[in-house]
Amino acid sequence: MKDHEIDCKGMACPVPIVRISQAMKSMEAGEILVVEADDPAFPADIRAWAQMTGHELVAIEEGAVMKARLRRNG
Repeated sequence: MKDHEIDCKGMACPVPIVRISQAMKSMEAGEILVVEADDPAFPADIRAWAQMTGHELVAIEEGAVMKARLRRNG
């Protein structure tokens, strides 16, 4: 299974979450989405989104450019 990737650098809330939601809808259960973002609110937003939707936040690397790995559940 190949990871899916989206680039959300330069986008402010809520655009990254909207793009992630759209991408997840086209994925199969168990697939991984890798997201790069630079919005300072991204870590809190992605944690809250994962909890609300039931998808798994596998990892998040914080820094100037953050990288999150999300697994689609169900």
